[in-house]
Amino acid sequence: MKHILFLCHGNICRSPMAEFVMKHLVEESGLSASFHIASAATSTEEIGNGVYPPARRKLAEHGISCAGKTARQLMRRDYGEYDYLIGMDRYNLRNMERICGGDPQGKMHLLLDFTERGGEVADPWYTGDFEATWRDVLEGCTALLQHFLKQGL
Repeated sequence: MKHILFLCHGNICRSPMAEFVMKHLVEESGLSASFHIASAATSTEEIGNGVYPPARRKLAEHGISCAGKTARQLMRRDYGEYDYLIGMDRYNLRNMERICGGDPQGKMHLLLDFTERGGEVADPWYTGDFEATWRDVLEGCTALLQHFLKQGL
C-alpha cells in the first residue's frame, strides 16, 4: 500500500484538492485498497478550518466531494508514516524539510515534478484562479498515478 500526503501552506485549497482528486482517480481505477491518501498544511494558520469554499465548489463541479475535511498541520512523525510527501511549491518543500528534519529517504517531491513540464501549482488563495489550480492538480495527480502504475504499485 502506498501512503501519500499532499501538502500546501494552509491545507484549505491546493493540498485538499490534490487529496480528493487523487482519491477520485484511484477509486475510478479500482485501486482504492492500494492507497492511503491524505493532506496537511505546512503552517498553523488554518488548522481546523474546512476546505475553502471556491476550492470545494471547483471539486464539486467535477463530482468530487471533500465533505468533512479540515486542515491539519504536518507533523514530524508523518515522515515515517508516508511514502510520498508531495508539496505544491518550493516554499512548501522548504517548510516540509524544516518540520520533518530533512528528507533523508527522498520522499519529498513537487506534484508537478511527475508531469513532463514540472513547475509549481499556483496558489489560488492569491491568484483567485481555481480553474488553473484544478488543471494543474488534475495533471499532477494523473501523472502521479501513472508513475505508480509503471512501478507496478
